[in-house]
Amino acid sequence: MDDMRDIFKSYEIFADVFAYPNETLRSKIKNVQNHLEKYYNEEANMFFEFSEFASSIELKKWEEIYTRTFDVQALTTLDLGYVLFGDDYKRGELLVNLSKEHKKVNNECSSELADHLPNVLRLLGKLNDNDLLEDIISLLLKPALSKIALEFDSKHIEKKSKVYQKHHRVIIEKDEHYALIYRNAIDTLLLMLNKDFPGNGLDSTEDKNFTRQISSELEIEKLG
Repeated sequence: MDDMRDIFKSYEIFADVFAYPNETLRSKIKNVQNHLEKYYNEEANMFFEFSEFASSIELKKWEEIYTRTFDVQALTTLDLGYVLFGDDYKRGELLVNLSKEHKKVNNECSSELADHLPNVLRLLGKLNDNDLLEDIISLLLKPALSKIALEFDSKHIEKKSKVYQKHHRVIIEKDEHYALIYRNAIDTLLLMLNKDFPGNGLDSTEDKNFTRQISSELEIEKLG
């Protein structure tokens, strides 16, 4: 796919994958599958299991899987700054800077924070600064998604499950077959990013406050 408009449209469409489940989301995910089959062969094959899951899973069960994955003492979170920095002040600075970028291009964040994955994915195609775009992808999206993917490993799951059971009287029943289905979506997204934006994209010497700040913070944290 050579046209950057098509590339950015891919991420705008893919943002729907991480919305809270509802009946209308099924058709949106089918649209994602069709888009991937048109532009991303390998990624379409990887995503197919999630697409099939979304088309047939009972809605209540889907809601439980989503909640167990991303909310309430969850396996992980979709707030990328929290994934990288936790409650550290660095996340606050990141949120301030990202919020400015969202407002500049009128990217609606709804009720979620500026670093929420769908908000960041929808921001990509609206940015006019290529250096900023590269830094958001290489210093925020890629390292955060890589960390999220690691949270689906068995040792992390076991640890999270113990914490969850300790602090919540009502335990959401796990679906053994689909409990980790969102790993499929995360891996597909990472594959897309690595194909569309190979390398780390840090060749620019232009001094920009937003990109310089994120770069220095991630270097200190030695993440990625």
